[in-house]
Amino acid sequence: MISASDDRTLRVWDLESGVEERVLTGHGDIVWSVAVTPDGRRVVSASKDGTLRVWDLESGEELALIVLDGDVTAVAVAPNGTTIVAGDAGGNVYCLEYVE
Repeated sequence: MISASDDRTLRVWDLESGVEERVLTGHGDIVWSVAVTPDGRRVVSASKDGTLRVWDLESGEELALIVLDGDVTAVAVAPNGTTIVAGDAGGNVYCLEYVE
């Protein structure tokens, strides 16, 4: 499980044990939303700092930083695993392709 937080982090949890496995840091403000890719290998986070970040779940490495126009409040990943849809506080919707 991945949790987003107002302490600017994402936390990766083992659901069976309840143990925190990893803390992902890099956002400059509240992390409002998180989405996991269908293959379970990547996570995308959306923050009040106006960014989306793509993370590798196994290593915790930040793979990409995407700067948008406003506070990013929502994010989802399409079933194809490469299309990211995000929304900001101003009502804008973004449809982006992420390819490694």
